[in-house]
Amino acid sequence: MKKTLILAGVLGTFAMSAHAQSSVTLYGSLDAGLAYVNNAGGHSLWAQGSGLLSNTYFGLKGAEDLGGGTKAIFKLESGFNLNNGSFSPGYFTGNSSGMFTRQAFVGLQNNQFGTLTLGRQFDSVADYLTPLALAGQAGGINVAAHPFNNDNIGAQFATSNAIKYESVNYAGFHFGGQYGFSNSTQFASGRQWSVGAGYENGPFKVAAAYDQMNNVGTGANATANSGAGLEGQSFAFGSADVQRTVGVGANYAYGPGTVGLLWTHSRLQGISALTGNLNARFDNIELNGTYALTPALALVGEYTYTWSRMTEDGNSTSPKWHSVTVGADYGLSKRTDVYLAGVYQHSSSVDSNGVSIPSTSIGGILPSSSTQNQVAVTTGIRHRF
Repeated sequence: MKKTLILAGVLGTFAMSAHAQSSVTLYGSLDAGLAYVNNAGGHSLWAQGSGLLSNTYFGLKGAEDLGGGTKAIFKLESGFNLNNGSFSPGYFTGNSSGMFTRQAFVGLQNNQFGTLTLGRQFDSVADYLTPLALAGQAGGINVAAHPFNNDNIGAQFATSNAIKYESVNYAGFHFGGQYGFSNSTQFASGRQWSVGAGYENGPFKVAAAYDQMNNVGTGANATANSGAGLEGQSFAFGSADVQRTVGVGANYAYGPGTVGLLWTHSRLQGISALTGNLNARFDNIELNGTYALTPALALVGEYTYTWSRMTEDGNSTSPKWHSVTVGADYGLSKRTDVYLAGVYQHSSSVDSNGVSIPSTSIGGILPSSSTQNQVAVTTGIRHRF
């Protein structure tokens, strides 16, 4: 009897130890508010929206200690519309989608060799450059993404069938890369790959990234059927035969504030949404800043200048966009805040020389304006758990 009790105690100890080495966490962010757009296809728009400032989503993440500094990890993350409960990004023009289309991966993490994961994941632009842009700061500001989200700085889509590596931190330096398989005998068609690197030293951060996509699909069907397909709005015109994006950015923290500078270049060939053969390139220069007036009240601001060169069926044009974003965020607690944000965008040299393109595209998520100017204001509440 005594031996039985001892054995039961030992087994119980091992069971508790094994349980302590594994963990599963439920987390997420809920964002709902009101929005006003002065010109949405020629009319003013008042709307109650979900994910207007930052994405609404929930997820499960977990880890199991395998010993020797190695863990098995996983993450399942789903965006949804808080207004009606549907699995969609929640913007005015968001595509419906399946469950866990934001992220869904499993892999191994080692303290010495880094992390290797397989599944649906964000690319290197989202991992390295987005945190330096206003779109990736203060919990995420969707309306601060660049026109048409031409460089995915708004992290509005992820890649399916992806294998991804992220290094450990080497005295402030880290790097990573991702490859999204086409899962087709046509190996080069429907694939995506990206690389990135970052360095942090005290208040200073710098990063660079490159991303290339070849004939990848968009929308819900791409999730399962189009190789390294993209869920969400990859580009306001639709998918392209080839899309390349490169960028570099820096951020400096001083006292209660930060200031950042970012440049990205995107080149798209064979954009599919228009009847003609549209090719485009975009350059974006962004200057952003944040400042905490009090521990609870923070101000944010951004100016982005975007210039482009587009050709379609022998015609060409060189449109430009000026975008200004300002906002205020007040924390009611560590997990709940209320916000007010406004965006002004002006375009020039658009719809000229036979090249038909939308005039404005605030964050790549709002309906286009019928004129060269657009104003959007949103206010709401956000809760994280």
